[in-house]
Amino acid sequence: MANEGKVPQTNRRSIEGSFMTAPAPIESMADAGAEPAAPHATPMPSEAKIGAAPGQSGRLTGWTLYVAAGTAVLLGSTVLVAALQFPFLAVPLGAAAAIAGAAALAATLLDRRRNQEPLHRAGLMATVLDGTDAAHLIATPGGAVVFANAATARLLDGRPVANLVEVERALAGDERSLNRFQRLRRSVESRSPFAVELRRATPDDGSVWWHVSARPLPGLPDHIHWRIEDITTRQEREAILREEQVKLVDFMDHAPVGFYSVDQDGKFVFANATLADWLGVEARDLVRGARLHDFLVSPPADAPPYALTAGRSELPQVEIVMRGPDGRRFEAAIAQTVVHGEDGQSIWTRSVVRDLTPERLMREALRASEVRFQRFFQNAPIGIALLDQEARLTEWNGAFEELIGADDAAPAGKPIAELLDGGGRTDIAARLGEVMEGGEPRATFDVGVTGSRERAVTVYVRRLEGGPDEAARLILQFIDQTDQKNLEMQFAQSHKMQAIGQLAGGVAHDFNNLLTAMIGFCDLLLLRHKPGDASFGDIMQIKQNANRAANLVRQLLAFSRQQTLQPRVLNITDVLAELSNLLRRLIGENIELKMHHGRELGLVKVDQGQLEQVIINLAVNARDAMSGDGQVTIKTRNHTTTRTMRRGTDEMPRGDYVCVEVTDTGTGIAREHLDRIFEPFFSTKEVGSGTGLGLSMVYGIVRQTGGFIFVDSKSGKGTTFTIYLPRHVADEAGEPAVADGADAATRDLTGAGCILLVEDEDPVRLFSARALRNKGYEVLEAKSGEDALVVLEDEADRVDLLITDVVMPQMDGPTLITNVRKTQPDMKVICISGYTEDRFRQRIHGGEEIHFLPKPFSLKQLASKVKDVIHSG
Repeated sequence: MANEGKVPQTNRRSIEGSFMTAPAPIESMADAGAEPAAPHATPMPSEAKIGAAPGQSGRLTGWTLYVAAGTAVLLGSTVLVAALQFPFLAVPLGAAAAIAGAAALAATLLDRRRNQEPLHRAGLMATVLDGTDAAHLIATPGGAVVFANAATARLLDGRPVANLVEVERALAGDERSLNRFQRLRRSVESRSPFAVELRRATPDDGSVWWHVSARPLPGLPDHIHWRIEDITTRQEREAILREEQVKLVDFMDHAPVGFYSVDQDGKFVFANATLADWLGVEARDLVRGARLHDFLVSPPADAPPYALTAGRSELPQVEIVMRGPDGRRFEAAIAQTVVHGEDGQSIWTRSVVRDLTPERLMREALRASEVRFQRFFQNAPIGIALLDQEARLTEWNGAFEELIGADDAAPAGKPIAELLDGGGRTDIAARLGEVMEGGEPRATFDVGVTGSRERAVTVYVRRLEGGPDEAARLILQFIDQTDQKNLEMQFAQSHKMQAIGQLAGGVAHDFNNLLTAMIGFCDLLLLRHKPGDASFGDIMQIKQNANRAANLVRQLLAFSRQQTLQPRVLNITDVLAELSNLLRRLIGENIELKMHHGRELGLVKVDQGQLEQVIINLAVNARDAMSGDGQVTIKTRNHTTTRTMRRGTDEMPRGDYVCVEVTDTGTGIAREHLDRIFEPFFSTKEVGSGTGLGLSMVYGIVRQTGGFIFVDSKSGKGTTFTIYLPRHVADEAGEPAVADGADAATRDLTGAGCILLVEDEDPVRLFSARALRNKGYEVLEAKSGEDALVVLEDEADRVDLLITDVVMPQMDGPTLITNVRKTQPDMKVICISGYTEDRFRQRIHGGEEIHFLPKPFSLKQLASKVKDVIHSG
């Protein structure tokens, strides 16, 4: 207590009094960015333990000592006076002196106690301050420190403090802190308690915070008590709390749901930014007197201002329409709780608002998606079926029902194998089992379907993984391959028919050459053997058989669509009228023939002989379909179609047609045979009853003419063949309905001129050359195109007409014609061939005028054609 002994007695009492005063106010730290903290005062005990002997239970207070000393002095003085004044009392002088000495000693002790008590108390208080964490200093206004506890030395890294300047350097880490500390000193020196919070940066980019308070000591105007406390930990905690508070406020303000609270009058006391944004207002405007019911489209009548409904004010959730000042509306779900205050009068709500607009939009989008998916599912052009784990049907679409031919009884719950081809049910079940077990996640196989008709179907199987509470399933997609299979068969059949047609054309070409020679030489013989001659009958028999063979060849060419057509503009009514007698003889007396002619029937441009052949074949086919009695009806009419009509693989374009229907009352054609009825060599008749070429020839003639033929039939109810021929429109020159011409039998077929005949077949060339020479023509012969060019080198000026075969080895007819046109552009040409006219015309360039004579031809036909060409302009 050596240091304390130097402090004046008045100062020590002031120090004691200073620690019993109230704390000074703290300077606002708004500019420092921190909230001020309350100062911490360290109170001192009001009573000190002094003069107590060890083990003594009582306490010797100051008052007791004064009383004892006073009593001793008074007693001692009384004895001494009595001894001096009253000697007769026989009081020993020594005793009196002893008593007086004791009194003097007591007085001395009393005076010493009076001098040492403040010092003892100051020492006790210094000891207490040394044990605190806060630094305590007592300084003069000039800054001299007269007292500092141990914490102050720690503040200065153990250095003793003599002046506040040292403290100022230790606390003020920057200019702002220095200014604040100096302002604090000025305020205290003007006798005003003051407190500030100072910050000092640390080398590790941290901060140390100090709470500094100062107040003048009462009764000691020249002394100031300074208290310095480290509040870094408190500041860090407060910073963390402020940060969490900011996060909480931000979360509440920008939560995906709205929050609000209204009082008993319906006024907003809180609203977050999310709700304010939905309403189109600022959150601060809501809490400035706005009422809840002002934002409800239909506020409840006769309900408290804070209620959402007229009934119970507390419901788990209420769906209501809210409206902002700008008129924007949205559907909201509000969960609201009403809270009553402790006074029983005040009320406020805790309300959570959820905007239902996105949910409703999502729900509508989901519903639209479901409807759209259901439409896709139901209207898909392929069959789709869902199966459970046992391969039983659970869901399917309309295409699947149509595919399997489902009747009124729904196939729900049926094993899929029962609806597929019976021959492969075991294999199908095994394949589906493999997919269900996951061994083969995807599978494709072809099956048959037991529906209304036989179908070839390709099935695609996929495994659908189930959810947490859902088992895996199978999805099957059925693609009807029947038409594709039929097209493949038709394509293969087409290739086969093309090959057969090429073969038929080649055979017909060779036969036509033979028949031309046979018919031609018969005509030459008939020139010498008249009807009265014995050989006339034999020659005619040969010619008739040759003509029959020629008809068979024409059928082969018609089948392969390589016959030569000579189309003319005809009226079908006239053709049928001429053909009616022949048809009645062909179908027999037991079958009735009826004809119904359409009014104002249009004209057609066809080969009359080929058209007659078509009608005859259809009539004969109808006769064979009826056993005994029956009826054949032929109808004609005009027909106009405004859209493309598809039947099987044929597509008839829109346009105007003349229609011919041939209907019988026969047994009809089975459904499975309708698609093959026009195939060559296909026949439903018994073996030996037909060649199977009749209907295929009909189909070939009609299609080559540019028309279409369709068949409709029901088993047991007869058959109808419908022919559509394009309606012919006459040109401006007024094309006649039937070509005019003189009768070849009465014409003069002789002529004059030089003809170059080119033919690689010797019999045909010899017959043709003799026939033309007999008619007065000069004929130059050539076996090939090369020989013909050699002849023309010398005789080009003499040749009036070139007759050439189309198909010849090395140089064919079209090539020969092209070479001749180079030197003789005006040379007249007749081509003879067993093929169609179109086949050779496609091979001639330049569009030259070339005449055509199909094989087989007779002598009269050859002579007539040659005369017409030579005498043409």
